[in-house]
Amino acid sequence: MDRRLSVKIEGEGSVHIQVAELHRLSETSKTSTMFEPRGLSSIEKRDSDAADNYSFSSATARAPEKKLTLFALRLAVLEKAATSLGTLGFIWATVVLLGGFAITLDKTDFWFITIILLIEGTRIFSRSHELEWQHQATWSITEVGINSFRMLRSSPNLLLQSIKSLFRPIVIKKQRRDMVEANVTPRHSDNHNTISIRTPTRMWISSDVPLLPYARWFFLSRHISKLLYWLQLFSAMACVVLSSMKLIKHNYGEVAKGDTDKRNRESALNIFYALALAEALLFLMEKAYWEWKISYCKLLDEVNKECGLGPSGMVSIRRFFYDSYSRCVNGSIFDGLKMDIVCFAMDLLASNSPDEQLIGGRILRQFAVSERFSDDTLQKLGISISVVERLVEMLNWTDHKEEEIRLSAAEILSALAGKKQNSLRIAGIPGAMESISSLLQTNRNCIHAADEIGEKKLIFDHPNYGYWTFNHLGLLILKKLARDHDNCGKIGNTRGLLPKIIDFTHAEEGLLKNENVTPSQILTVKRSLQLVKMLTSTTGTYGKHLRREISEIVFTISNIRDILRHGEKHPLLQKLSIEILTSLALEEEATERIGGTGGVLKELFNIFFKDCIAENQKDVTTVAGEALAMLALESKNNCHRILKLKVLERLIEALKFPLLRVNAARILRNLCTYSGSEGFKQLMGVTAAAPTVLQAIMSQENKLQEVMIGLAASVFTFMTSSESSTVFEESGITEAELANKLIHILKKHRYPPTKVPRIRRFVIELAIWMMKEREENIHTFKDLGMEEVLEGVLETTSELESFNVFSGTVGLNRHNLTIHSLVETALKLLEDR
Repeated sequence: MDRRLSVKIEGEGSVHIQVAELHRLSETSKTSTMFEPRGLSSIEKRDSDAADNYSFSSATARAPEKKLTLFALRLAVLEKAATSLGTLGFIWATVVLLGGFAITLDKTDFWFITIILLIEGTRIFSRSHELEWQHQATWSITEVGINSFRMLRSSPNLLLQSIKSLFRPIVIKKQRRDMVEANVTPRHSDNHNTISIRTPTRMWISSDVPLLPYARWFFLSRHISKLLYWLQLFSAMACVVLSSMKLIKHNYGEVAKGDTDKRNRESALNIFYALALAEALLFLMEKAYWEWKISYCKLLDEVNKECGLGPSGMVSIRRFFYDSYSRCVNGSIFDGLKMDIVCFAMDLLASNSPDEQLIGGRILRQFAVSERFSDDTLQKLGISISVVERLVEMLNWTDHKEEEIRLSAAEILSALAGKKQNSLRIAGIPGAMESISSLLQTNRNCIHAADEIGEKKLIFDHPNYGYWTFNHLGLLILKKLARDHDNCGKIGNTRGLLPKIIDFTHAEEGLLKNENVTPSQILTVKRSLQLVKMLTSTTGTYGKHLRREISEIVFTISNIRDILRHGEKHPLLQKLSIEILTSLALEEEATERIGGTGGVLKELFNIFFKDCIAENQKDVTTVAGEALAMLALESKNNCHRILKLKVLERLIEALKFPLLRVNAARILRNLCTYSGSEGFKQLMGVTAAAPTVLQAIMSQENKLQEVMIGLAASVFTFMTSSESSTVFEESGITEAELANKLIHILKKHRYPPTKVPRIRRFVIELAIWMMKEREENIHTFKDLGMEEVLEGVLETTSELESFNVFSGTVGLNRHNLTIHSLVETALKLLEDR
């Protein structure tokens, strides 16, 4: 279920954007750990969170605009048939009647023919220019209408208002001219959404051009089109009346016997009047059909509803219909069938007219996010590089009067970026990342920037500008682009972009603890954290560079610490923050920065040791343990910091809890391995974990068994022979049983396993300790066939077993001793004894 966030524009209208529901169960699903390599499929997927993707229907919905193009074709058939009959009648009259019978025609017939020809000429002239004026009238989104009887009936005050405007003082025209000269941009509004958009100061809007210095209203293009429309109707009706009168009365004058000049006059006149009547009736039939479909059947409203364009979409639908009808009339009747509303909107978007840009943007935005039409729309948009470049360019339009156009471009690009092939095209456009970065500007930052360059803040300092809306969309676009490895590198290389992203991860205590916090505020933090997580988990050289750059930003770790400290009510934010720390810990310098930031380790342990763990917080506990294990890995300073927190006993106790024991074992092993001699005394108490560790080795499998064997190999180094014997007695496990279990594990994993890549290494390390500790264990291993098993290990060793952690398929933190060295050490012990 999606929620809608709206932003007011100019205090009157509202623009809506769709954002995914804030909390999704899929976001709390377990992610792969860095202690095991990830396959290529998981790397390409990048992130299991698909909360902000639009779900598209596999089947392309039938285009609603087909109804309009078919209607335009039918109208064009009637129109061209009427025009053809009119042309034939005109030729017949001029060549046959007036040319051949002009002298012998009766006086009334002569004037009837002349009047009909003048009327038909007027109608044909009006028709040839009406579409042009109608098309001009739809260039503006203001006061656009479609000619019909219903429109005239629904506007009783229209004539009165028109007369008033006819005598409007000339000073108003002067004010308008002064505005143009002063580069003041006028505002336009429709009946539903009031919005200011930029009007080019060097160009007139064609529908608003006063053709004469006076009678301004009368000579506007939209009013001229209406005048031509009614002139055609009156001409056609007059033609029907005159032709019918003559055909009914047949008063063509008397024909004297033997007068050969007049013998064919009656037939010629009948043909002419019949042609004139048929042509006029066809035209009236066309207008009746037009009126029936538009006013009675409400075809435009129906198509607009199916397209989901809303009340303001009528402007777009009317414009599309006029264009389609014009093509059918002016060219082949089938030309209009080739039009579709998506390509129509793409053409408008490339226009220099702000009104046309807005119409095109509204259509593409609706179709791009619509479940019914998105597939086809995004496919057409994706292959049109010029349109994508235009959309990217619009992201830089920061004037508040262009807010809706910019918003439309951002939403369209957000939908486009959801497809991998499109995201590559977007990121490949020069300056695309800088344009997307402009969406992350805040009101405070913009005003500060304007002050620095000495501007008057006419663009940026606007109270109703929806900065947060663009912030959401900017983060969403970047998040979708970051699913591609190369795009992550471009994001990192874009000047000033990473600090902007980190700035959105800031969440104050009041925000995190407030019960009535708005979803949009949390959504901003969530998206920024998701984006940072994707960037820090990038593999290869790009990933190393990004982790270094992000960790060097002084606010990164402190922002995360605040979320860990105060974000108990937002476990998703805590989980994302901890995963960022885990990824940053892949770099040695970042590990030291994290450990050296006051309170980070403490807050991680507070989350890890939390007593009452809710169901939606279990993943947070798990990732907190992984982060602590990563921070203690090969970091003596962090190991000492952890020991100073006096959490050793609680870690040992955590080995008994299923949710905590895997990561507790990892943390303890890293403390034992990397603390050095300085921490030896503090770690003496770790021997209390030995019985629990032994029991887990004998009873568990896979990941838990791996970490327990690794911990056992470290814990036993802190014991004397007598102490280890006591541990075996207390646990009820003999050393022979343990040796047999270790051999069984090696035989089970004949090849390096991906899920537990270090289990054979840890088994050999524990076996070496056992053989060094007691000579009896050597005989036990020999009897169990240890030598043969180790030789099999030598033949199947892999680089997989040489690393502590992995970044995708790339191994990091190589072990000091290779597994070959360990196997040779074990074989030497078996041979020497």
